[in-house]
Amino acid sequence: MYGFSRAIYRELADEIIEDPSRGAPVNHERVLRACESALERLATDRHYFARPARTLFNDIRIYFPMSSQLRVLHVIQRYLDLADEFLTRLPQNGLDAYGNPLQCRASTRRGTPCQRMPLPHNGYCPSHQHLAKTEELEAPLAA
Repeated sequence: MYGFSRAIYRELADEIIEDPSRGAPVNHERVLRACESALERLATDRHYFARPARTLFNDIRIYFPMSSQLRVLHVIQRYLDLADEFLTRLPQNGLDAYGNPLQCRASTRRGTPCQRMPLPHNGYCPSHQHLAKTEELEAPLAA
């Protein structure tokens, strides 16, 4: 994920507006940190990160001139689509992109996260499969 965030930053770095009164390139660092946090969230919480490109664009668009914002959006969309494709191709061996064990997306009755291993196609363990069906029914209603 590090490579994707750095690629976004490198492609957009020339267009970042800096405040001349500050000595250090503060806006460059903010753009880089926003790219890194968006891609980390995409890698660790894909099911609950509905529109990562829009979120990242809204976070960093204030650091670019109005004339280059369409290009910024296209760059973000392209790299986040590539990152999403990369994550879907990762082998499902019970680990996420960072090597951490996967956990079910559901919560227990006590409110603690379910500790069981999720199935690869929806992120829920066999005990919580009924929640995935509920999401499928709510998706057309939300659109």
